[in-house]
Amino acid sequence: MSSFFDNIRRVTPYVPGEQPEGKVIKLNTNENPYPPAPAVGEILAATDADLLKKYPEADIGSLVRELSKTYGVKPSQVFVGVGSDDVIGMIFLSCFAGEKPIAFPDITYSFYDVWAELFRVPYRTIPLKEDYTIDVNDYDGDWGGVIIANPNAPTSIELPISDVEELVKRHPECIVVIDEAYVDFGGTSAMPLIEKYPNLLVTQTFSKSRSLAGMRIGFAVGNEAVIKAINDVKYSYNSYTLNRTAITAGVASLSDPEYFKKTCERVIRTREAARAELSKLGFSCPESKTNFLFATHESIPAEYIQKELKKRDIYVRYWNKPRINNRLRITIGTDEEMAALYAALKEIIASCR
Repeated sequence: MSSFFDNIRRVTPYVPGEQPEGKVIKLNTNENPYPPAPAVGEILAATDADLLKKYPEADIGSLVRELSKTYGVKPSQVFVGVGSDDVIGMIFLSCFAGEKPIAFPDITYSFYDVWAELFRVPYRTIPLKEDYTIDVNDYDGDWGGVIIANPNAPTSIELPISDVEELVKRHPECIVVIDEAYVDFGGTSAMPLIEKYPNLLVTQTFSKSRSLAGMRIGFAVGNEAVIKAINDVKYSYNSYTLNRTAITAGVASLSDPEYFKKTCERVIRTREAARAELSKLGFSCPESKTNFLFATHESIPAEYIQKELKKRDIYVRYWNKPRINNRLRITIGTDEEMAALYAALKEIIASCR
């Protein structure tokens, strides 16, 4: 006998990092340890709550215009959504609608295969090299789309911009998405290439470098016709995506480029110091262009370290997945938080001798 459950779609969902409450050191979800630009707090404090009874701008025009000024593109080349997750989800719906499979790495942002399954987009994963790098030659083929996180997550490794351009150039028949969630921490953006390659889409987020993970703001930049197609899908799905408060905060964040630059530099300095400190403790990490390190210890299993750190109220990310099940993703915190991490690791390592 059939059941109404037969008509319910079942998917294996994306599993986000833990969001513990209370006084903990949270180095597991790649948030920025520093507050957003001061102008964000000022503008939010001055916001008239009475405005919230009205719908926000459907076209998110004020933020789109500010992004176009910041990145030197036309407003018609910018799409804004509820975090880069929403932006990439709309791209999957609008740009990966053909019958050919799309391609992305086997070790990357673990939402890609979830979207593919959810939206019934055929896909194939391309194995990273043993050193976790991407070889663009491995992507030769006839694809319905390609998506690469650059720098990649959770590996922290950047694909050189020359290789990114080569990938886009080799696949004019499909949209190539470069997901740049972490590019502001030392990476090189592919955004200057959008005028040269109409099949290129570049996505970024306010969650990491702009310290606005709680506001959920993401955007894509690309060819005007492609951006229009994504907007058409958005308006067919949810016209009013970004709320008034988020739009206002996003505009305020872009108004202080000096603060943005200093915060990114601060994270980078702490990251490089952390890589050196972890090396002294027996860890190795690839060179990172992100706000996290992808670490493995010479003798102690990653899962054990993660559990022991959690007992000490320090959270880092661990995946029990092939090829990465002996690695930890450690978000860069403040210098004080990182010092507490080193002290805890020394204690754990000493207990294993």
